[in-house]
Amino acid sequence: MKEEIYKIEGMSCAACSSAVERVTRRLPGVIKSDVNLTTGRMDIVYDEAQVLPETIMAKVEKAGFGISLAIESKKERQKEEKEKEESLKEAKHRLTWAILFAVPLLYLAMGHMLPFELPLPKIIQMEIHPLRFAVLQLILTLPVLYFGRNFYIKGFHTLIRKNPNMDSLVAIGTSAAFLYSLVMTIMIPSDPHKVHSLYYESAAVVVTLVMLGKYLEKRSKGKTSEAIKKLMELAPDTAILLVDGEEREVPSETLRIGDIVRVKAGMKVPVDGIIASGSSSVDESMLTGESIPVEKTVGSEVIGGSLNFEGMFQMEVTRTGNETTLSKIVKLMEEAQGKKAPISKVADQVAGYFVPAVMGIALVAAFIWLLTGHGIAFAINIFVSVLVIACPCALGLATPTAIMVGTGLAASHGILIKSGEALELTHKVDAVVLDKTGTITEGKPRVMEIISETYSQTELIQIAAAAETGSEHPLALAIVREAQERNVLEQNLVEEFKNLSGMGACATLTTGQEVQVGNRKLLDHLGISLEQTKQDFFAGEAQKLAAKGQTPMFVVIERKLEGIISVADAMKESSQKAVDSLKQLGLKVYMLTGDNRLTAEYIGQQAHVDEVIAEVLPEEKAAAVETLQKQGKKVMMVGDGINDAPALVQADIGMAIGNGSDIAIDSADIVLMRSDLMDVYKAVHLSKLTIRNIKQNLFWAFFYNSIGIPVAAGLLYPINSTLLSPMIGGFAMSLSSVFVVGNALRLRRAKL
Repeated sequence: MKEEIYKIEGMSCAACSSAVERVTRRLPGVIKSDVNLTTGRMDIVYDEAQVLPETIMAKVEKAGFGISLAIESKKERQKEEKEKEESLKEAKHRLTWAILFAVPLLYLAMGHMLPFELPLPKIIQMEIHPLRFAVLQLILTLPVLYFGRNFYIKGFHTLIRKNPNMDSLVAIGTSAAFLYSLVMTIMIPSDPHKVHSLYYESAAVVVTLVMLGKYLEKRSKGKTSEAIKKLMELAPDTAILLVDGEEREVPSETLRIGDIVRVKAGMKVPVDGIIASGSSSVDESMLTGESIPVEKTVGSEVIGGSLNFEGMFQMEVTRTGNETTLSKIVKLMEEAQGKKAPISKVADQVAGYFVPAVMGIALVAAFIWLLTGHGIAFAINIFVSVLVIACPCALGLATPTAIMVGTGLAASHGILIKSGEALELTHKVDAVVLDKTGTITEGKPRVMEIISETYSQTELIQIAAAAETGSEHPLALAIVREAQERNVLEQNLVEEFKNLSGMGACATLTTGQEVQVGNRKLLDHLGISLEQTKQDFFAGEAQKLAAKGQTPMFVVIERKLEGIISVADAMKESSQKAVDSLKQLGLKVYMLTGDNRLTAEYIGQQAHVDEVIAEVLPEEKAAAVETLQKQGKKVMMVGDGINDAPALVQADIGMAIGNGSDIAIDSADIVLMRSDLMDVYKAVHLSKLTIRNIKQNLFWAFFYNSIGIPVAAGLLYPINSTLLSPMIGGFAMSLSSVFVVGNALRLRRAKL
């Protein structure tokens, strides 16, 4: 199976994207084909043994559209953006000229119908010189049709290829009005009354209004992808490369892994790397959503596109090109915006049949009015009005525009949503499963309490840390780190070290002392009973510490229990607030951990979770998620480690903390760039806002068409003589598309 992204050109409405999907899905070996109208991208999955890329491209071209493989390099993206800007300028140019001819045409054709008649020179007045009046309208109409020629080129082209679209509706409707008017003009010399049957202004003004709508729509659609453009602009074009100690300014794209780059104050980091010398504070807000600059020292990782605030440092390049964090974020966003949400399927199905159905309605309506004794001019008015008021664009834009804005807003908060489906499903979640270590807690154990009757806290931590320097266990490292912070860690004090698996460590110090540090099993191994009368104090303290979710580490000096150092994985500051916020959204929050029940219950209570699932082995996490799913729950799993990956895949929505492992991130549907649980709440809240926006757009699109088309067909005429002008229809059609895109853009101002 092969997945490819193609750029589709020449699409103007949902009927176009539906046609491309239809012709490609019929090919043997094509598993999936999704076309996004807003981005102009086709995401296709196919069996290479059954179908070739050339066959796919030929099929799309035969349907009347341009197609090319989407190359996702920075240069290609910039080239595409430039082409879009030039296309927008060209559209504005054509629209300006169309308006310059349409306005005097409207004045000429409609001025005499106003309550106060607008003045016209006698030489072109309708009653005195009907032929001149008609010919002048014809002369003013032709330039408008020329500047709007794309409607006719694309519209008739797709119609001939049996894939009619919105352009086809405009082309047929305005052509009918124009040709009928032309015939009436030719007949004026023999029958001057034919001057009353001209529809030149309808043809020209409809084309102008639709051009205006398309221009506003195109400009608005450009704003939906601003988040991606801003991200792309973050990467600087040049970097200062150090060669034999000398500075050399080179293009960023020429950097290679292992190169040493100097980053001065105020400069942007060109690519991902590790600081080799120097230090600084770096602003990573555009990538992670974290507003506070992050302190960086030797060994710290820096992300390409982040801004160096004050210091100067030298960095070693670790990732370049498409492998950089920034490139991956852009790619993730583009993929998310290209993949359809399930909610869009209804609109897509309707759009596929929409244009042919509208053509049928227009013909039937015109024919019925002819049969009821109305003239051909009346029937043409009905025919044109129905064709131009119908709007497949609003249907096609309802979902992708909202998804583009939603994923862009999420990215600006450091939340990367991998697909439209993930964005939609998130709002349906009713159970959130949070991994404990690294998600609710910091993931880095630290010393909480030091208890002894014989030694001071400083003395006890100094002795215990000296004994633990040979161990790599996380709890041992926490004790060593505490001694470092207190500036009491002494190196090279260990004469002999032995790791006691599952119990702790034993060391003989240069002072001659024999020290053991470990858990309750270590005491049993050494034959020390906490139940002995003289140990009652430590037994009580150990019980209190365990009840607070801390792990007691017993310190034995010269075969005598002398103290307890408790170690715990502290809860993140935002965890409790995040859990409370999720519960306010009506979600049930679970904590999943391999820790013992007592510790887990304490942390769960502190975090305000609804239920604790404790003592779960890494391989059992996915089964725990599956159990909740069998109870009928839509489950979101939030984790950061390699052992969370199976559970992230099993869950309906997998969410990875961004500073977690690559495997966890690859397995997730949503990636949080920051290690902040409040972002889980923000992601759910954003999903709800986006889906509400999509539903508003779809309702408007369906409501508009279901009301507009019957009115245009003359439904109200027998009741109150209301007849829709084709110009009003064209204006309403353009307005509906702009409304849908404008409503989607409102999301950009949403507060998460």
